[in-house]
Amino acid sequence: MSNKKNSHSFHIPVMGLAFTIDSPIRVAHYGISSTVSIIDDDLAEKMRAFYSEKFSIPYQEITQKIQDYRAKRITNYLNTMDSIVNEKFENFKKELAESKTTLENYIALLPNKSDLKKGLQEFIDSGISMKDTLINYIEKNLSLGEIDVNIMTKVDKDNYEGDVQLPTEFNDAHASLRGFANSNLKSSVVLSAGMNPRLYSYFESFPDFFPDENGFLKKKIILKVSDYRSALIQGNFLAKKGLWVSEYRIESGLNCGGHAFATEGFLMGPILQEFKEKRQELLQSTHDLLIKALTIKELPLPENSMPIKISAQGGVGTAEEHNFLLEEYQLDSIGWGSPFLLVPEATSVDAETRKLLANAKEDDFYLSNISPLGVPFNSLKGVTNDFWKQKRINENKAGSSCPKKFLALNKSYNKEGICTASKKYQDAELEKLNQQKSEISTSDFEIKQQKITEKSCLCVGLANASYLEHEMPIKGQQQGVVICPGPNLAYFDAEYTLKEMVQHIYGNANVMLQENRPNLFVKELKMYVDYLKNEICTFTEEKSANQLKKWNAYKNNINLGIEYYHNLLKNTAFFKNNQDTMHQQLDFYKAEINAINI
Repeated sequence: MSNKKNSHSFHIPVMGLAFTIDSPIRVAHYGISSTVSIIDDDLAEKMRAFYSEKFSIPYQEITQKIQDYRAKRITNYLNTMDSIVNEKFENFKKELAESKTTLENYIALLPNKSDLKKGLQEFIDSGISMKDTLINYIEKNLSLGEIDVNIMTKVDKDNYEGDVQLPTEFNDAHASLRGFANSNLKSSVVLSAGMNPRLYSYFESFPDFFPDENGFLKKKIILKVSDYRSALIQGNFLAKKGLWVSEYRIESGLNCGGHAFATEGFLMGPILQEFKEKRQELLQSTHDLLIKALTIKELPLPENSMPIKISAQGGVGTAEEHNFLLEEYQLDSIGWGSPFLLVPEATSVDAETRKLLANAKEDDFYLSNISPLGVPFNSLKGVTNDFWKQKRINENKAGSSCPKKFLALNKSYNKEGICTASKKYQDAELEKLNQQKSEISTSDFEIKQQKITEKSCLCVGLANASYLEHEMPIKGQQQGVVICPGPNLAYFDAEYTLKEMVQHIYGNANVMLQENRPNLFVKELKMYVDYLKNEICTFTEEKSANQLKKWNAYKNNINLGIEYYHNLLKNTAFFKNNQDTMHQQLDFYKAEINAINI
């Protein structure tokens, strides 16, 4: 991995299975880092075939008959991507030296405070008279965007050959990790959705995750976390094995895309403040454990303290918010996810779904229960998956054929696991429900029926957009497209070029036409208030003392967050144009949260 400084102060986080599956091929040569989901080996294999043909690379299919095919498919796709990205980067550097227009367009993409931007602008201003000097400058200062990969730690199903369970290393997440570890990439794996001790222990099998005496890591670990405590626990767990977490990626619990892992009322601002105040404590705690573990393993000890990065993502939508987060909390990068779903140059989305996203308003984004993981899932009204799912329900054929089985984690009916979105599972559950029909009210029956049938096949739905965009055949049952944007996308209402979006991020253009967009902290606060209201309204069991205590703690944490925001606004130079409105909104939600009767 290069020691050159990153060109950009933003990154594109992983989105779904397919939406960032080839983003590095699209944007890495501009220095933009992005993250690829590597859990779906079938999609990875299809994308390798597609890009091998496009770039005239020899291709031989890795079928399911080949030993360890999951890991091998992922390794080969990542190696293919790495090869393409490096070739594009070399060609891009040559083009920059040859074409003044290309150079000017690239300069327009860079942050205003960037030394690289100033340096390249000097060449333009001087008339690029010394071409050799420009070539040397480009070679010395330009860096590739990272080709990072994501593993959702919960998606780690046991796998079988017939009735025989395969060893743990053939579990889905384990095989994905092995695929990355065996690849040529010098980048990071982003671990999301909480701790998986078996998976974390498996990292010890791969030398690339251990530092050398210079502290260099061929492959790095990034943890996606929702609060400081989680970061410390997971960071220490890995450090005790001699494994270093290079970045802690803080994501809003609710104001994000994909699965929503709500905190206990802890808001983004106070969480970021705690990381800012305890950054050195986190570094010291994990570093001490790391050195101890490396000593026991008789591995090289880094001569200097290992560095950590802190980044944040979830609901950021303006250049002011971007700069505020960087400066106020001393962050290293800001994740911009959902807005890039409207940038065809950056993400893989079919035309019909992109149009739906561009036209969507605030009310079209909602938290659903469609995920088989049983975790709230950010959803968009009107996606084609809804149509096909409802059609099957209407025809009394509810459920999916479940071809990929990545979420076949329910052990109610067999030891291999079954997905709650599958027809097999839903048939069995509906039969049980029908046997109780005479004992429960019609409304209760309909509610329970809906809870069974509302689950969607995410494994297929989250991959289909890429197949459609690349005009690749889709086999099997019609599932349509599932997409999982954050609610922040309501305030972006068109397709954008990469240049337009990047200039928006850096404050050199504005693609957001809506004037009524709430600040990212206020929006998240509203979502947390609504979340508690909904949880209390839909709670059907008897309320225990522990449940009441949990809700009261949630309310208290919300109130502490509101107080923190009031103080923050009094002491920041940012948001001067709408501070009065923000104070009023904070007071409004304070009244709302305190009016909730627990």
